[in-house]
Amino acid sequence: MTVSQGKAELVDMLRRMILIREFDQLAIELRKKRRIHGALHPYVGEEAVAVGACSALRVTDRITSTHRGHGHCIAKGADINRMMAELFGRVDGYCKGKGGSMHIADFAIGMLGANGIVAGGMPIACGAALAAQLEDAGDVAACFFGDGATGEGEFHETLNISSLWKLPLIFVCENNQYGAGNAVTSVRVVADISMHAAAYGMPGVSVDGNDVLAVRDAMCAAVERARRGEGPTLIHCKTFRSLFHAMRDVPPPETRAADLLAEWRSRDRDPVSRFEDHLTGNGIVTDADVRAIRDHVKRDLDAAVDFAEASPYPDPKDLLVDMFAE
Repeated sequence: MTVSQGKAELVDMLRRMILIREFDQLAIELRKKRRIHGALHPYVGEEAVAVGACSALRVTDRITSTHRGHGHCIAKGADINRMMAELFGRVDGYCKGKGGSMHIADFAIGMLGANGIVAGGMPIACGAALAAQLEDAGDVAACFFGDGATGEGEFHETLNISSLWKLPLIFVCENNQYGAGNAVTSVRVVADISMHAAAYGMPGVSVDGNDVLAVRDAMCAAVERARRGEGPTLIHCKTFRSLFHAMRDVPPPETRAADLLAEWRSRDRDPVSRFEDHLTGNGIVTDADVRAIRDHVKRDLDAAVDFAEASPYPDPKDLLVDMFAE
């Protein structure tokens, strides 16, 4: 990689992290004003995981997401116009306005969909990895899931079969310290989720999930291993959900300790601020460059809202179109 290519990649990673942060913060404001509807699960504070992981993937590599999926969509290259239209319930949204926040998917970029079921994306990712193995084009699959998913049967079943079949699958655990309102320490005896890997004969690594470059390095190693046909890897990303679990009409009251929130939101721990400081401190970008990125993101988001509001609502006669049942 040349210096210029390296700089371009790093700047794009910062842009995506800022876009994820601003997209979700805008969505919260739109929900407060009841311009959009449905539940929102903000990804604020976890941007380094999605961007770091997806920066190691090709367009043809496939991912599965969670109920907190906006970050994964944007990191994989989704169109924010269509994402916003989906939040507004309009026909130009990814699911034609029928799916909402928790069901955005774009198969063209390998985004197989967000999922409202805890651990629900794991068997889907396993199937995508099996497809990649059978297609034999060197592609991989990645599965994003939260710490809460480790208590589900699908977690253990998917780790087992993917290791048994040496599937090209990377498990990316976003340990944001809380499953809804329950601290991870209240439901787990062993805090290090990467230790599950040993039981299934695969490598497991824990990384600072708020350091986008650390996530990228771990993901690159796992992807290279998967492409060589050596099977899956479990990456445990230690991060933090800066905001509430879910919002409907108004943000719920914060129940976590103020000093805990202050610690994780501090500039040296917040993933966006940390990466900004890393790039400016190493002369890769200037403060003016960062301001320009933020200005561009704001314009793009304003345009996305305009796009969404210009899109019509679905016709009631199309209620059952694209709905299948056996």
